[in-house]
Amino acid sequence: MVGDYAVIALYVAGMVGIGWIGMRLARTKSDYLVAGRRLGWLMYSGTMSAIVLGGASTIGGVGLGYTHGISGAWLVLTIGLGILALHAFFARRLVKLRVYTVSEMLDLRYGGSSTVLAGVVMWGYTLMLTVTSMLSFATIFHVLFDIPSVVGVAIGGSIVVLYSVLGGMWSITLTDIAQFVIKTIGILLVLLPVALVAVGGADGLAQRVPADFLDPTSIGGATIITYVLTYGFGLLIGQDIWQRVFTARSPRVATGGGLVSGVYCLVYGFAGALIGTAAKALYPNLGDADDAFATIVEHLLPTGVRGLVLAAALSALMSTSSGALIACATVTTTDIMAKLRRAPSGSEVTANRITTLVLGVLAIGIAAVVDDVVAALTVAYNILVGGLLVAILGGLVWKRGTRAGALVSMVVGSVVVIISMAVHGLLANEPIYYGLGASLLCYVVVSLLTPRTEDAVLAAWNRRLNGSEPELAEAS
Repeated sequence: MVGDYAVIALYVAGMVGIGWIGMRLARTKSDYLVAGRRLGWLMYSGTMSAIVLGGASTIGGVGLGYTHGISGAWLVLTIGLGILALHAFFARRLVKLRVYTVSEMLDLRYGGSSTVLAGVVMWGYTLMLTVTSMLSFATIFHVLFDIPSVVGVAIGGSIVVLYSVLGGMWSITLTDIAQFVIKTIGILLVLLPVALVAVGGADGLAQRVPADFLDPTSIGGATIITYVLTYGFGLLIGQDIWQRVFTARSPRVATGGGLVSGVYCLVYGFAGALIGTAAKALYPNLGDADDAFATIVEHLLPTGVRGLVLAAALSALMSTSSGALIACATVTTTDIMAKLRRAPSGSEVTANRITTLVLGVLAIGIAAVVDDVVAALTVAYNILVGGLLVAILGGLVWKRGTRAGALVSMVVGSVVVIISMAVHGLLANEPIYYGLGASLLCYVVVSLLTPRTEDAVLAAWNRRLNGSEPELAEAS
């Protein structure tokens, strides 16, 4: 394992070093929160792929393959489809808006202020996404060092917080590119071929697993639809995803780079499911499907290479954690704190660094004392999609939508989701269906019954979409 430790140590040192470089680039609020809106298509595509393909897509995706065969790919496939839809239909407009948060887009489109309401929902979602990503560090560090979960969370979380605080989105973008390369090599070019060779190729795999493991729909139609509604639609409106869209240098960069990222996600999803299916053939009696990734890495790969693949898994967790953390900090400073008090008299970059540090420590603390936050993350996703999806997408595609319709749809959708989860269970499929249905009905009916959005508001919205109204000047 000495070689593995050396690879991991080099990886960690590299992430911290990149964070230090990012600190020199983060001189303004725009630099710190959206990398100065200067990313080209290659960096944009890499960082978008890195943030959406985290621990759930890597360790969890292999675990789903172990349980369901190739149909276990659907979780990651819906993520890829969400990224494709976002960039095919909405990314160009989002880049032109030149805002920092989803809530700012709602205020710009509808007039008035819905920032705090939408911001609180988005804050809970991004915080729980950070926590769940940090919780997954326990698995990797347990395999590497056989240390308690709390220590693993503290180590991994501290690394993420350190480089995120130093350079904000610039540090996160630069580390994401490194992590994207490591994931591609470790998962797609090393672990997948090794696993398939070990199981005897496609023919050997087919002979050693049940027939339904090769059925792409065996996971169930209801589960696939729920994945689409929860994760596919969630990716259309999540602050962590939008904030990456805002980093693009131009609408064309966002569209092209995002479509490449979506295709990459589809490939990654099938790769994880195939690795998990191979693990089922090789080690059919694992007590926990989530152990499939660590088991196949430990038994099939030599020292050094094993460290590379574990670094790939670690990079998946870190990219998602850092992206969710900077998103949570952005929502906190832009949508919540700015509405509750005056803007800070000092540097906005310093204020954002302090906020990122405090939220990072909070996330580490929650992850250290909670064993399983899957239910909490499900609640956050359900409220995010059930409460905000209709108002956000409606504002982008329907001119007749009004502020009253948006506010009522957000409140009713969120309440219906919460009540449905209390009645049917936190992990049930019904809450997202009922919440979306109620939100859509309220949005359409209330919008039609209330006065149209003022012409001045729509004119300002259209000027921003046309790129003729730049963002406000900002403090350093």
